[in-house]
Amino acid sequence: MRDSSSTSQDEQWWPIARQLGLRLQRARIAKGLSQESLAHAAGISTYTYQKFEKGESRPGTPMNPRLRTLIALATALDMQVEELVGELSE
Repeated sequence: MRDSSSTSQDEQWWPIARQLGLRLQRARIAKGLSQESLAHAAGISTYTYQKFEKGESRPGTPMNPRLRTLIALATALDMQVEELVGELSE
């Protein structure tokens, strides 16, 4: 069972996670990549990437990718990490 502070933090993080997911999706589509090809290029599973586009890491949990994963995704998208995560807000 999760404690209330964890649940509260997740609620605050959801809008940011969803914005990042949407940003990933838009960048992928702009590059003409499939979810599978981008995931492969970044070294993550297609399932994980699909969850990221929804802003999730597991069902019901906002994503919180590692810096290494963000760098790999940005590199595969030919972007800077700052372009992915810059100016995300609640």
